[in-house]
Amino acid sequence: MRKKFENTETFGQYPLQVNGYKDLHESLEAAMIEGDIESLHSEKPGVSGQEHWFAELPPVLTFELSRFQFNQVLGRPEKIHNKLEFPAVLYLDRYLNRNRDITRVKRREMRRLKEHLLLLQQRLERYMSYGSGPKRCPLADVLEYTVEFASSQPILSSPSRAVDATEPFSASADPGSPNSTEGPLSAPFPQQRVPVHKPLTQSRVLPNPLGQPAPRFITEEELRVLEGCLQRWRSEVEKDTRELQGYISRIHTTMELMYSDTTLMQVPYRLHAVLVHEGQASAGHYWAYIFSPQLQHWLKFNDVSVTKSTWEELVRDSFGGYRNASAYCLMYVDDKKPFLVQEKFDKETGQMLSGLDKLPADLKEYVKEDNRLFEKELREWDMLQAHRAAVEKLASAMAGTSTESEAAQPDGQEPSPPESGVLPPYDENVKYGQLTVCPPTPSTPQAIKLEYGRLLWLAQQDTSPENDPRLLYVMVYLIKNQAPKTILERTLLTQFADRDLSFNEQCKNIMKVAQEKLHSIRPEEVNIEEYETWHRDYHNFRETTVFLMIGLELFQKESYVEALMYLIYSYQYNKKLLSRGPYRGHDKELIAHYRRECLLRLNEHAAALFQSGEEPELSDGMTIMNELVVPCLPLLLANEEQAEERDMAAVEDIRNRWCSYLGQEMEPKLQETLTDFLPKLLDCSVETRSFRDPPRLPSLSTLELRERFSRVLTSLRQTSAKER
Repeated sequence: MRKKFENTETFGQYPLQVNGYKDLHESLEAAMIEGDIESLHSEKPGVSGQEHWFAELPPVLTFELSRFQFNQVLGRPEKIHNKLEFPAVLYLDRYLNRNRDITRVKRREMRRLKEHLLLLQQRLERYMSYGSGPKRCPLADVLEYTVEFASSQPILSSPSRAVDATEPFSASADPGSPNSTEGPLSAPFPQQRVPVHKPLTQSRVLPNPLGQPAPRFITEEELRVLEGCLQRWRSEVEKDTRELQGYISRIHTTMELMYSDTTLMQVPYRLHAVLVHEGQASAGHYWAYIFSPQLQHWLKFNDVSVTKSTWEELVRDSFGGYRNASAYCLMYVDDKKPFLVQEKFDKETGQMLSGLDKLPADLKEYVKEDNRLFEKELREWDMLQAHRAAVEKLASAMAGTSTESEAAQPDGQEPSPPESGVLPPYDENVKYGQLTVCPPTPSTPQAIKLEYGRLLWLAQQDTSPENDPRLLYVMVYLIKNQAPKTILERTLLTQFADRDLSFNEQCKNIMKVAQEKLHSIRPEEVNIEEYETWHRDYHNFRETTVFLMIGLELFQKESYVEALMYLIYSYQYNKKLLSRGPYRGHDKELIAHYRRECLLRLNEHAAALFQSGEEPELSDGMTIMNELVVPCLPLLLANEEQAEERDMAAVEDIRNRWCSYLGQEMEPKLQETLTDFLPKLLDCSVETRSFRDPPRLPSLSTLELRERFSRVLTSLRQTSAKER
């Protein structure tokens, strides 16, 4: 039993060979069917072939024509100038996997016709090139020439004796000769001599004086029999030739129409662009032909020149075989998707759409996402450059301060060391002691002062959630939550010790000093466990932000099922953070609002599926309610004394939506489903049910997290303003 092996592969540009093929279909057929392979595991002689079928076609199909080959003798590449025709509309039904059975039948019939055609052509060739020598001609002409030869007037003697050698030539008399009776000017023409024939010469007849070949002797009866045979044979040969030519013509027509069934003309691809190369393998010139659906003619793009063109010009430049120009790439577009190449117009204004508006929805989203990533890279680059500029400015300011300090010292005196307490308090009502660390150079404390002053100013600003500086700076988070001074000092030194800040020599010096100072801190000076706890809290704050950000992004895309889990976990984590301080998490009402909205919209969606009364919509609606909405209700009523009024109202709205079906006429199946479901929905217990594990969070850089969080909040705020 023969085993079948199948493998699915994706492709981009589809390569096709040019050598040995007349048109695109022949080349594509050869690419889809590899040559027969001898079977290695069978005692009986047999062959096995490998086929390729298109399981799915792209909207734009690009064929790469192999126009170059390497000459092993010359050791260099050469261009293939062979002619390869291609149609304006290409039907690809015969190459699809779903049509493989009918295509195989057609291919077997094509092979049979080609074999029969080859035999007929060989037989016709023997009629058209008759003979065994190097010079051959059609057999009908041979018979006709034979009839002409036999019908020529016979020659009674040898051709070499057809003219008497003793016959004198008639010549003009020499005017000056003695035989001349008149002078040179006595007559306008010289007198001709009368030829004298001998008796034997006068008795011969010259029937063919020009020397046409003819039989020497043939009787009337022989000529009649020979002419009859030759003319009959010639008629038979001409009839056989016409029949063979007719058979060949009909086979060609049958082969051309083999795939013209309507069932194999359902997937048309229209030629949209042709890329042309003129020249040789080592040098040449490129241009392109592109069809304009709006203008309904071809355009030729040649460097900076764009001109109107015709199909005839495209054929002349692209098929090859005419000169050194030929196509090397063909782009076909799905003819059933005209939106790929046609301009779109706004239904309301009637104006032509441009840019992203003219793209399909999926491609538009892809381009938008790519543009968003590019804009994010630009913003990150700008922020990095601004940060570097700030660090360099800080280093310059420190250098200037150091110079002024040295200049202020009297001559001969060493500059006094800087004060050890260089970190000002972030709250004027709280007094901190001196720093326990004293950098060995005057530039480091100045850097700490400037940086801390900037971060303190950011922490004191009343910013909107989308511009929260805590997402960018851990120091702002620590300052706003009144972290101990030792924690702030170590965190700030850690920032200055970062190797990524070594932009120039001054920054490197500051980095080295900060690193040395970190190593010199004694264990009793900083509580490492407390330090790690504060930074672990900041890590939890970032995770909560990521949960909230992804949940809001999914909510904005109306993916409420996926968004709900992120919003639930962001609310729970944020609740724990806020229990330890008002600035440890995000605005509780912000998360609660979108959690409520997500539940209400899921409830409406599930109710609509229930009302349809059909499967699988009914099951999907009940799954949403049982696995998502109902388990979340206790979260909104976990502590009714502290539960927000809007959360309680949302729970009542959800319950009332389903209770409204009571008393309505409905199918028994729906009534049974509703009866089983309502007790679960109306259960007043506030016992929180366990959810599945939280979704896995992506790894995001600080800048990317801040940018995405700011963008989604800004977008939702604008949407809410429009709705109001």
